[in-house]
Amino acid sequence: MRPTTGNRQPTTKITIIGGGASGLMAADFLSRTREVHIYERGKTVGRKFLVAGNGGFNLTNRATGAELLRHYSPAPQMITALQNFDTTAVRAYFSDLGIPTFIGSSGRVFPERGIKPARVLAAMMHRLRERGVHFHFHHTFVGFTETMQPIVENAEGKLILEAEKFFFALGGASWSKTGSDGKWLDLFVEKGIKTVPFQASNCGVNVRFAEDFTKKYAGTPLKNIAVRCGDMTVKGEALITEYGLEGNAIYPVVREVRRLGEQVVLHFDFKTQNTENQLIAKIKGNNIQPKNYGYAFNLTKAQTAFIKQFTTKDEYLNPILFVKKIKNLSVSVEGLRPIDEAISTVGGVAMSELNNNFSLRRFPHLYVLGEMSDWDAPTGGFLLQGCFATAYAALH
Repeated sequence: MRPTTGNRQPTTKITIIGGGASGLMAADFLSRTREVHIYERGKTVGRKFLVAGNGGFNLTNRATGAELLRHYSPAPQMITALQNFDTTAVRAYFSDLGIPTFIGSSGRVFPERGIKPARVLAAMMHRLRERGVHFHFHHTFVGFTETMQPIVENAEGKLILEAEKFFFALGGASWSKTGSDGKWLDLFVEKGIKTVPFQASNCGVNVRFAEDFTKKYAGTPLKNIAVRCGDMTVKGEALITEYGLEGNAIYPVVREVRRLGEQVVLHFDFKTQNTENQLIAKIKGNNIQPKNYGYAFNLTKAQTAFIKQFTTKDEYLNPILFVKKIKNLSVSVEGLRPIDEAISTVGGVAMSELNNNFSLRRFPHLYVLGEMSDWDAPTGGFLLQGCFATAYAALH
């Protein structure tokens, strides 16, 4: 079905397709000097923005400089974008919106206590409306014309959009209920744009547990641990689930799990503040009984039971060997959770297709923002920080 030319929109200076975090911030920057129109497939904008706030609204992180950059996959465009619009710039942006922030104990940056995600979104929307940004809801991106003009569809039919520049902010492929289903990828592939298949990131991992262990401990956290996979070690917390593990000590190592592929092993350290010798010193004459391991080594019942899941009988009964497991427990991973359960995805438009301002090299009037391009970062404020940085980069 060809688009109906009779429904063409008047030429606009700037068009943004997608009303997520990066799209809204780009609209703010661009509307200072241009007329901006936002086309959104849903009935409102910022849906994933609001859902992200359900588990604690990390706007960014306190990390700066090299410490900030090391959390991202090494794509030159992202590195430049983050250097030009770093975490201090994001905090200043929200402060200017009337949203003061504070740094939590883990380095995550939150809106001040009492400020809900809906209020942050409302502040952004208020500024956009003040600047005359036009919103067009229930418009779904469905493809390109031969001259690479975007086509959207609403209840009345298909429309060819006309503008000086087009900024796509369609998200990755996680949380499809918010509109980020990744279906746009095929439309870019059809035009010869190199893409990378979407994969889950910041997600849980499948681990085989005994059924009685899962029934008793699913939902229980393993706190103050370190998890090593390949070249990466992360300190934090892992949550035992019915399928395996998730949590802030698991999500960052997913990148290594993907890289290593099959037969991936995670290595757990349950006593990061103690050396192996210090733990052995707690055993008086090596005479301790397994029932007293929790008391002797200050382990929770869940930690002790978890370690037992991945030790032989001889290792568990021998205090010296058990200590070695406390410091280096090997756990096999049987795979990642599905994309739609993931907090984010990696994949999308290949970075080799993009200029430093996230415009397409072959079609410089088209830009891709946020999670649409193939970069990766952990949770903790780094995902939104990356999205905001790409929005700022698109101005230059």
